[in-house]
Amino acid sequence: MAFQLDRIDRSILAALQDDATLPVAEIAERAGLSPSPCWRRIRRLEEEGIIRRRVALLDAEKLRVGVTVFVSIRTSQHNATWAERFCRLVSAIPEVVEFHRMSGTVDYLLRVVVPDIAAYDAIYKQLIGIGDLLDVSSGFSMERIKYTTALPTQYAP
Repeated sequence: MAFQLDRIDRSILAALQDDATLPVAEIAERAGLSPSPCWRRIRRLEEEGIIRRRVALLDAEKLRVGVTVFVSIRTSQHNATWAERFCRLVSAIPEVVEFHRMSGTVDYLLRVVVPDIAAYDAIYKQLIGIGDLLDVSSGFSMERIKYTTALPTQYAP
């Protein structure tokens, strides 16, 4: 049987997505539970893999990586050997913080964070050095309108 989320689980997840450092007592209060059952639910959510891990969100500006670049890549190579090598090499670039295989006219989409255009140019040179790319197009984010790591929970079973 598939794991089912109820209103309390969703409240716990919302609290943790807002601040994973909240004490269990505060999460429990938000969810309408006492701390012990709340802790058991959190452990169950972790065991089920719904909570994958807890991380700290860092300030990109303070770390001098405030420039976000979206990179669209097209290739003529659509074989497993090439794709495995390409994905391994791109995934090893620390400035690449998101990496997606896409449907449609773009094969891969990357989100890259760097301090400036010169730093992005170094990443660009790494990317084209991998080889067999038809097109590498870059778009620089001018303004971040919305950014969240919180996932909507209302669609979960």
